[in-house]
Amino acid sequence: MIRRNLLLSAAALAAAFAMPAGAQQKQIWKATDVHPLGYPTVEAIVRMGAKLEKATNGSISIQMYPSMQLGGEKEMIEQAQVGALQIARISVGAMGPVVDEVNVFNLPFVFRDETHMRHVIDGPIGTELLERMSAGASRLIALGWMDAGTRNVYSNKPVTKPADLKGMKIRMMGNPLFVETMNAMGGNGVAMGFNELYSAMQTGVVDGAENNEPTVLAQNHYQVAKVYSLTGHLIIPEIFVFSKVSWEKLSREDQALLKKLSREAQIEQRTLWDDKTSKATDELKTKGVQFVAADKEAFYKVTQPIRDKYGSKYSALLKRIQDTK
Repeated sequence: MIRRNLLLSAAALAAAFAMPAGAQQKQIWKATDVHPLGYPTVEAIVRMGAKLEKATNGSISIQMYPSMQLGGEKEMIEQAQVGALQIARISVGAMGPVVDEVNVFNLPFVFRDETHMRHVIDGPIGTELLERMSAGASRLIALGWMDAGTRNVYSNKPVTKPADLKGMKIRMMGNPLFVETMNAMGGNGVAMGFNELYSAMQTGVVDGAENNEPTVLAQNHYQVAKVYSLTGHLIIPEIFVFSKVSWEKLSREDQALLKKLSREAQIEQRTLWDDKTSKATDELKTKGVQFVAADKEAFYKVTQPIRDKYGSKYSALLKRIQDTK
């Protein structure tokens, strides 16, 4: 009886040790974004996680932390660099210091339209820039591009030509390039934190801002700006990255699988984006926002000095972008 009990105890002990060993093989990757659940960039990664879990028979899954739960982009990048999280969706601006050529996407009217932008990021140029970002000093692996739509001016009066912006203070992202772009367009660019913008428009500190339709709706900016002018001055793609520390611990098979699913996420996100933009546009109109056409050719001409100033060192890349059909 004693021998039998000892054998049973030994078997139970072996099983106890075996279970954690199996459990340790399970990987849960942390993913993060500044946007809420359901937003196209977030949803694309959530769907990629479901595919990943299925393809690995549950051995790898993704836990999404939306709405800046793990901090802003600066904090996201820092955590990914040390492997505290695995996937982050960040702006092109954050990667500019690593691969300077990425900054070309921040130039006004560098893309003819969103279709042109998508052809660029889906083609050789997009692939090359992702590879260069991954090989750089960022300690991040650039997995793919995401669509962030077209940025247009919104305020309480139509902006159809440069003269309409005279005397108007327009909030811009905190980058001299963007501020100078608005100044060239005829307005007065004001760098301001995004979290300050609603009250700034409400109190008249600024007269308007510029962004895409889903953001205007999601942030309730339509309550303080009733005219959305289709200036189309900026079309800036975004990036989703993976921690290099975590990447180097993956098998080649898992790395290949992640790259494949990332490419699918890049394509799937834009479908989600187009649907979101269409619905946001309709909803904004029902809430009383007036959409007005603008003379894009006039805005293109007045922003040529910005492309000359900031784009001269990217001349070869700019030609390749322009030649992309």
